[in-house]
Amino acid sequence: MISIDLNADLGEGFGRWTLTDDERLLSVVTSANVACGFHAGDAATMRRVCELAAERGVRIGAQVSYRDLAGFGRRAMDVPPAELAAEVAYQIGALEVFARAAGTGVSYVKPHGALYNRVVHDEEQAAAVVDGVLLADATLPVLGLPGSRFLKVAEAAGLPAVTEAFADRAYTDQGTLVPRGQDGAVITDADAVVERSVSLAGEGTVTSRSGERIPVRARSLCLHGDTPGAVELARRVRAALAASGVRVEAFV
Repeated sequence: MISIDLNADLGEGFGRWTLTDDERLLSVVTSANVACGFHAGDAATMRRVCELAAERGVRIGAQVSYRDLAGFGRRAMDVPPAELAAEVAYQIGALEVFARAAGTGVSYVKPHGALYNRVVHDEEQAAAVVDGVLLADATLPVLGLPGSRFLKVAEAAGLPAVTEAFADRAYTDQGTLVPRGQDGAVITDADAVVERSVSLAGEGTVTSRSGERIPVRARSLCLHGDTPGAVELARRVRAALAASGVRVEAFV
């Protein structure tokens, strides 16, 4: 039977401000990418999400990013490699404290936003992120785009590299994500997201923005927690996957 992990970006609040419905999403997904304070999240939020995830048996991932609270980690930044590596390790370490307190631990690492897209092509920044992961825990899997420099550098360094797909993001013909600033970059039609999810999990393919059918082999499928109606959409996706014979389970 084909199996796939469902992950979502969670803990994306700060102080009195909240964005994601963490508790209800954690009843659907199998892995939680928890914001570690650099693009969103704070100590209390991180602790709460780790406790909720541990109660539900959901794997906890550190979603590391550039230090960019104002821009939600989605602005391009140039950070020296040594500084970026230290900041990645810092974020993982902070989340690990709360994961351990909840009786579990950080199970993987996933870059966020601008950093995620940068390390698809930028080997120097990719190597810096990998160095940060190695500094924190040299056994942690990393989650990234198939064919990215990030996953190749991670594999060369001995880290487990896990491929990821996005049902609610548009793809180029080259298999990369269409930048968010471009029209149609985010898929908002729920039926289309469900259909793409089943295709990605079952066939390993997705239709690009130009209409081409392209291969995207992934072990994990991301559902953005900040999408309007994210909880109901996640439930529909999981139900559709089960109905198509796909087993939903964590990759770690």
